[in-house]
Amino acid sequence: MTAAPAGSEANAAARGDRAAELAFAVELAVRAGALQMERYERLEQIEHKSAKDVVTEVDHLSEALILDGIRAMFPGDALLAEETGSHDAKAGHTPTSGIGRAWVVDPLDGTINYANGIPFFCVSIALVEAGRPVVGVIHDPTRNETFAATHGGRATLNGRALTPSAKDKLSDFVVSMALSGRAVATRARTVRKAVRVSRSMGSAALALAYVANGRFDAMIQQGGLSTWDIAAAGLIAEVAGAVVTDLAGGPWFDVGRGPKTIGLIAAPSAHHPELLRLVNGA
Repeated sequence: MTAAPAGSEANAAARGDRAAELAFAVELAVRAGALQMERYERLEQIEHKSAKDVVTEVDHLSEALILDGIRAMFPGDALLAEETGSHDAKAGHTPTSGIGRAWVVDPLDGTINYANGIPFFCVSIALVEAGRPVVGVIHDPTRNETFAATHGGRATLNGRALTPSAKDKLSDFVVSMALSGRAVATRARTVRKAVRVSRSMGSAALALAYVANGRFDAMIQQGGLSTWDIAAAGLIAEVAGAVVTDLAGGPWFDVGRGPKTIGLIAAPSAHHPELLRLVNGA
């Protein structure tokens, strides 16, 4: 992929042209994905972030590539990235303040999959403006697939327009699901009885993007998510036509939420209320 000349992108962005920022984010995501595939199944270093999580040298290299690209093109913008955290805007506001512009980056969502050679991971890049995602890109380098959307625009996969599942029956649904909290076994069993099957694939961002084109009929995750997991994919699913909410049925995105504190449900409008009811044990 060849980027547009830097000057033309900057001028278009200054006019509020989301197409320029989207093309820029796609270019960065594809470059980060190429780096990941160059080192796929040839990792030199895997570190433990916690008892259940790991980070590789590719996470760091991918994040550096993306952040360096954003700083070169949009030096005034704030940054929020999984590995290096919060980087204030030139004007002084933090990326979680809901003021101005902030790029939200997960350089490699699905690191455990990546580290184990499981080909289900992605790059996630979003632009948040005034606390709302306005550009979102999810790139899967193993399938050379790029999901993309702009607020007020359209959602696409490799340029083709997306629509979520149109299945009539909830009993036919294949759902990405990860529940926790009170009576979790009972609630999970209730949902599983209502749908065809549930899956947990190890990359929340990619699973959420799959709701946009019906590969997953719905996604449900109760907690454990961070802003960088959902900013791009949630926008893509929503613009495609899915209903995306938190587990109380309220707004799904709050840029000020702390890491691993977010839960959401994304589903076609016809079935979102029933899934929400089942998940909450109502």
